Amino acid sequence: MEQAYIAIGIIVNAHGIRGEVKLLPQGIAPEYLTGCGAVRLAGRTVSVSACRVHKGCLLMKLEGVEDMDAALALKGQPVSVRRSDVTLPEGVYFDQELVGLTARNAETGEALGTVEEVLSYPAHKVYAVRGGKDEYLIPAVPAFVKDINLTDGIMEIHVWEGMGSHED
Repeated sequence: MEQAYIAIGIIVNAHGIRGEVKLLPQGIAPEYLTGCGAVRLAGRTVSVSACRVHKGCLLMKLEGVEDMDAALALKGQPVSVRRSDVTLPEGVYFDQELVGLTARNAETGEALGTVEEVLSYPAHKVYAVRGGKDEYLIPAVPAFVKDINLTDGIMEIHVWEGMGSHED
């Protein structure tokens, strides 16, 4: 189930005196967002004339934001993009797209629960799956995640013995 708009982050500051904004990406690496030609900000679509990665953030030049004061006025604003405007490499997803997927055991087809949260750690992300008989924290690596199918809303997981939380 493809979402029309995806939240990509929050404007955290101005950058320089020419109206660039500093966006802290959330749920995706900043380099995947540099090709965005437009963003959704404060309920309207705004053209992006320049975008680059700087120290883990995005520096964006937005239409109509011409100086530091105008950029500072946007501080704290959430930013989203039209999902169809962003092309991600095979196997890369926005965190927001994964929340709500049904996690299934890849071998048995048994439903394990729902992906309720995507946690970010230095080594890799971890998917928190809850709502089944156990809670699972699934490392986002191929050894654990067999397949992600956004169209069908399914994440297939290789379940290893002792993986779930058991209260015996």
